[in-house]
Amino acid sequence: MLVLILAYLGGVLTILSPCILPVLPFVFARSDRPFMRNGLPMLLGMAITFALVATLAAVGGSWAIHANQYGRIIAMVVLAVLGLTLLSAHFAEWVSRPFVALGNTLTQRSGADNDSVFSAAALGVATGLLWAPCAGPILGLLLTGAALNGASVQTTLLLLTYSAGAATSLALALVIGGKVFALMKRSLGAGEWVRRALGVLVLVGVAAIAMGLDTGLLTRLSLASTGGIEQQLVNAVRPAPAPQAVLKAGEPLPVEGNMPSLAGATQWLNSAPLSTPALRGKVVLVDFWTYSCINCIRALPYVRAWADKYKDHGLVVIGVHAPEFAFEKSPDNVAKAIADLGVNYPVALDNDYAIWKGFNNEYWPTHYFIDTKGQIRHHHFGEGEYEQGEDVIRQLLTEAGQANLPTGYVQPGAKGAEVAGSGDPDRSPETYVGYQRAAHFAGGKMANDDAWNYHLPDSLTSNQWGLDGRWIVHPDNAQLEQAGGRIVYRFRGRDLHLVLGPGSDGKPVRFRVRLDGKAPGIDHGMDTDADGNGTVTGQRLYQLIRQAQGSGERLFDIEFLDPGVQAFAFTFG
Repeated sequence: MLVLILAYLGGVLTILSPCILPVLPFVFARSDRPFMRNGLPMLLGMAITFALVATLAAVGGSWAIHANQYGRIIAMVVLAVLGLTLLSAHFAEWVSRPFVALGNTLTQRSGADNDSVFSAAALGVATGLLWAPCAGPILGLLLTGAALNGASVQTTLLLLTYSAGAATSLALALVIGGKVFALMKRSLGAGEWVRRALGVLVLVGVAAIAMGLDTGLLTRLSLASTGGIEQQLVNAVRPAPAPQAVLKAGEPLPVEGNMPSLAGATQWLNSAPLSTPALRGKVVLVDFWTYSCINCIRALPYVRAWADKYKDHGLVVIGVHAPEFAFEKSPDNVAKAIADLGVNYPVALDNDYAIWKGFNNEYWPTHYFIDTKGQIRHHHFGEGEYEQGEDVIRQLLTEAGQANLPTGYVQPGAKGAEVAGSGDPDRSPETYVGYQRAAHFAGGKMANDDAWNYHLPDSLTSNQWGLDGRWIVHPDNAQLEQAGGRIVYRFRGRDLHLVLGPGSDGKPVRFRVRLDGKAPGIDHGMDTDADGNGTVTGQRLYQLIRQAQGSGERLFDIEFLDPGVQAFAFTFG
């Protein structure tokens, strides 16, 4: 119930978002008509259509994306015709004849009293196909949950509740607008001019959506950002986890719950399948990770070291590999990654997120510390606090009767990408290249799932990036169609990583990296040389830049000398 309330409030707040501007003319185009027969059916059509389209977009795959694109084109044509009918009464009379015959009248001539509920609902459907609300914290939470949990009644209900919230605030605006419109007609005789002005605004709205302003420029504007308010609402319903307290020597660890089942694993590597009952009597460390996650990679040296140090004293370490990208579901890819990373303890492949859901987990990486009775006694989200983690392991082993435990804390001597981050609080954020979660893109509108010639803007501001060359941008990656394509990012951080993979043919892809237009020299990463040269040979995280001095702002440029490369996400350290 709390999540439903949160979804509804998030929808209500969309009226303050700049992304609502392109659809407002379509809503107000009928503000002079009875609300129950026009405004309400239109808003219901909009809400239901958006909920269904958003569900399909989140879980339905590329076919749903293409279907929605065609629907948007049809909707833009329909609404453009609506705008023209508002501009010209003669055009309205001419165009309404076939639509009346079909029972789908776009508009009626001024003074007509046969307003159609059906035509209002059809207008709402068209608006719902075009509406692309800014993905603030609440909508982001709903769409992420939809993608994770798949199609379900709950998914659609949450998205419908969100759109119902938006319809509520729009309904209030529509009622107020209708009263203002009626007052102007009575007092100023300006009804005809207002109708024409609305027609112009409708056409402007169609043009803005056709140019991608609803998902581009308006998303980046902060005219009346609701992000802070939404985040407060999210935190009120689901508070952010508090930092783990520093444990005092001898202080008992609380019981946080029982260890869930491991039966949902799709496959096991480095071990026969393990079960929760069979692990009773052992101290267990469960590490949720995925092999292209830089935070997971930086935590791995400590997890490996703990497994080696305490394996003869009753500790069992289990890596639960929960994939973020589709390629991380491949057992062969994971097997190669754990070999390259030196992971020799059992790894459960959690491709269906069954174990993830059992633990109610939300983060990569997360460590759960479990005692010999199968009780979760401690957990830690993210990197860091490794000494505290080792103290927990030692305390649980001591409770289990283990004596003469090795002393001191592990010193894994991490190298390359496994080295801890710089700690720079101003470093660039994780940035996804696929359109489903893309942010800070400065190259105009993304042609989703279609080949397109992209061009870099004249300049980039901090944390902006762009594409150059012929690319196909998919939900979770961008794939290069022709050699010579580039990605440019103005970033801040000591390290720059990019998750890359070769094309479907598996052929290696050569690339060349530049920093501020020059070869990186001593600032090259472990996957490039001083001249900036490297090769994409597999689907993984590549460290391309490690600044030798500091973590200042730089302009990163990677050019791919062969076609087919897939780019997924940037991370920084």
